[in-house]
Amino acid sequence: MKSSRIISVTLLWFLAIAAPLDLHAAETPGTEKEKIEALIKNVENLKDATFIRNGSSHDAKTAAKFLRGKWQAHQKEITTATDFIDKVGTVSGTTGRPYVIRFKDAGEVKCGDYLKQQLKKLETVKP
Repeated sequence: MKSSRIISVTLLWFLAIAAPLDLHAAETPGTEKEKIEALIKNVENLKDATFIRNGSSHDAKTAAKFLRGKWQAHQKEITTATDFIDKVGTVSGTTGRPYVIRFKDAGEVKCGDYLKQQLKKLETVKP
């Protein structure tokens, strides 16, 4: 179990470096809505990634479209980017199964963990 945790942490660290947000200082999101849009855009632009939702595989553009639609459906409950991750980007509301991102050469990571890492990077980008 400990080696599994080490692999997960190593994978998250790798993803933090290998899949950076394409943000320039002038584009640093300031509002929570802008942060959510940046997270969705990041997902949409992932190359060689497959998104697993309730056992079905989806490409990056389909995953982004789904996240955006689910966000719109739950807009009243979501006021922060963290709310978005917790209520939209982590698990299926229908089955409770976690969403997973499968990278071609880097294994799998839970979507919620990936989005949290990306949000952390967004919030540390200096304007």
